[in-house]
Amino acid sequence: MTKALEEPRRGAVDGGALPPGALGTLVAELQSVGLRVEVPIETRRGGAGPSDSGMLWIDGVPVTVPTEGARAAESPYVLRAEDDSDGIYRDGVRLATASRTKRPRYYDLQTADGVPYWKIALLHLDSLASTVVQTCAYWGNADQCKFCGIEVSLASGRTIVRKTPQQLAEVAVAAKELDSAVDATLTTGSSNAPDRGARYVARCGNAIKEAAALPVEVQFEPPRDLSVLDEVRDLGIDAVGIHVETFDPAVLAHVAPAKARTGIDYYFRTWERAVEVFGRGKVSTYVILGMGEDPDLIVRGCRRAIDIGVYPFVVPLRPVAGSLLEDAAPPTGEYAERIYRRVVPYLVARGLDARGAGAGCARCQACSAMNLFKTLQIGSRPPDAEGTA
Repeated sequence: MTKALEEPRRGAVDGGALPPGALGTLVAELQSVGLRVEVPIETRRGGAGPSDSGMLWIDGVPVTVPTEGARAAESPYVLRAEDDSDGIYRDGVRLATASRTKRPRYYDLQTADGVPYWKIALLHLDSLASTVVQTCAYWGNADQCKFCGIEVSLASGRTIVRKTPQQLAEVAVAAKELDSAVDATLTTGSSNAPDRGARYVARCGNAIKEAAALPVEVQFEPPRDLSVLDEVRDLGIDAVGIHVETFDPAVLAHVAPAKARTGIDYYFRTWERAVEVFGRGKVSTYVILGMGEDPDLIVRGCRRAIDIGVYPFVVPLRPVAGSLLEDAAPPTGEYAERIYRRVVPYLVARGLDARGAGAGCARCQACSAMNLFKTLQIGSRPPDAEGTA
């Protein structure tokens, strides 16, 4: 246990909330080693997204942490019921207050043709999320992304292969009215079409905006014709996620061969155009830690992205059962925190804030601890472009 966690324990026992840095350290460790649960908890099982994870608020902060599988079962951390809420404990010592999410009420509804709403879109804490096309051109061949489980959900019968704009609009209205959803995040399996599926996922996002008036982020690979980005904007989409996954080219070639052929430089060209179209902070990319990357390449890539107005959403690897990395170990919380502490000061210095995203994973932040280190950096000296903040 690090000193950063030992000290807040005393305050937590006395009923005080963890300070932001200590809470960040705790969340980073929980997202590495998982959380045992002694109480029922709403989870996201299998497939794409925060897989096999429980969804909760820790000291009021939205968090997803692994709660399924052997690793979570052996975690030294446990979620335990208390009189008015829950607590997170280690070795019998209370570390933080936690609140569980309830099963969304809209999950009990279905479409006129009998499709349960939860097969169309799930509620990730307060964000409606859906993979609108649950197949991928890379799945089951040499191009399959090793960290991905997009077709695992489909094979298990937990979703349908293609959601229509009408279905998504219907579910979004119910999720907003019954469960207070605040935005929608839509992704899609990769397509061989020149637009890489961007037009269809944007049409789905437009239907949600028209019906439910929710902010929407859509996620897709870089289209071959960058004018597609203008079409996506013209459909009213608020933000886009265009995910490179890692800035280490050797790792990218190993874990996502098709993305490697697209090339990191083309991702930057796409992001530059996307920032022109959507604005600074409205474009994001996932950056996954724990796949064997050179951390200096990750930090330099994140800072380069920040310089052009792209929000790098840095997350630890969440091994997905059924994926090619299902047996991989996530990075340690200490390693993830070191990267957060080198990237977050640069975000602050360049004026990028998660709240500016408006919608999507960067807005939600639950799958990363990076935003919990932000308040420690305000007012600090801007880091050098190549330094270790």
